[in-house]
Order: sequence, then structure tokens, then C-alpha cells
Amino acid sequence: MGKAKAKMEQMKGKAKQRVGDSTDDRSMQSEGRREKSVGKVREAAHDMVEGVKKGRKK
Repeated sequence: MGKAKAKMEQMKGKAKQRVGDSTDDRSMQSEGRREKSVGKVREAAHDMVEGVKKGRKK
């Protein structure tokens, strides 16, 4: 998954979390937090892979 998709997943999760906060929907809050966290992990994994690729080129 690319960095852009990971960022989009984070933003989508943040939006769901805020909707859940506004509507007092704990399920939506939880789903939003989960999506946001997954997006952060995927972004970090992407950055790590890119760092390894750059290191190999040197």
C-alpha cells in the first residue's frame, strides 16, 4: 500500500472518530480509531521499505 493510501485511511478514520464523538456512537469511535491506527502503521511500514530501498542503491 502506498503512502497516499495510508494517509487517506488515517483521514477516513479520523473523520469516523469525530462523527462517533459527535453522535456519541462508541462503535463508530472505535472503528475510526482502528482505521486511523492501521493507516499510521501502514505509513510507517511504507517509509521503512522506502528507506531500505534507498539504502540498497548506495
